[in-house]
Amino acid sequence: MTDTLTRIYVDADACPVKDEVYKVAERHHLPVTVVAGGFIRVPQHPLIERVAAGSGMDAADDWIAERIKPGDIVITADIPLASRCVKAGATAIAPNGKPFTEESIGMTLAVRNLMTDLRSTGEITGGPRAFSPRDRSTFLSALDSAIRRTARRRAAPT
Repeated sequence: MTDTLTRIYVDADACPVKDEVYKVAERHHLPVTVVAGGFIRVPQHPLIERVAAGSGMDAADDWIAERIKPGDIVITADIPLASRCVKAGATAIAPNGKPFTEESIGMTLAVRNLMTDLRSTGEITGGPRAFSPRDRSTFLSALDSAIRRTARRRAAPT
C-alpha cells in the first residue's frame, strides 16, 4: 500500500480524466480531493472528497495551491497552477499525461503567455487539439509512474 500522506488534487472544472484518477487512486489507496468552482458530482467513496472552492476567478486554483505540499500530486491543465504546485514540491500532470517539471515549467509558462497575447490580437484563433484515447492512455501511465516515484521517495531513508 502506498503511503497515504500523498494526496491527489484534481483541478476538476474541465478535467477529462476524473474517472481515471478515481480508479488509479483506489488501486493505490490514495485520497483524492476534487476541487471545482462550484458543485461537481463525484463518486460516493471514502477516499474521494469534493470541494466547491467558490466562483472567484482562480478560486479552485488558489484553494489547491494553498494546500498542496511536497509529495502530493495535482492534475491540472492550468499552467500557472502547475507552476505554483511544482514550486511547492508537488508533482503536476496535465490531463494529456504531460508532466510539469521544474526544468520545463518556465518555458511552458512563457509559451502560454505568448499564445495568450497572440490570441488577444487575433493572430491565433484555434485552441488546443481534441483530447484523444492516446492522451488518456499517456495520462494513466504518467499518473501511475508519479505515484510509484513518490512512494519510492517517501520510503527512502532520509
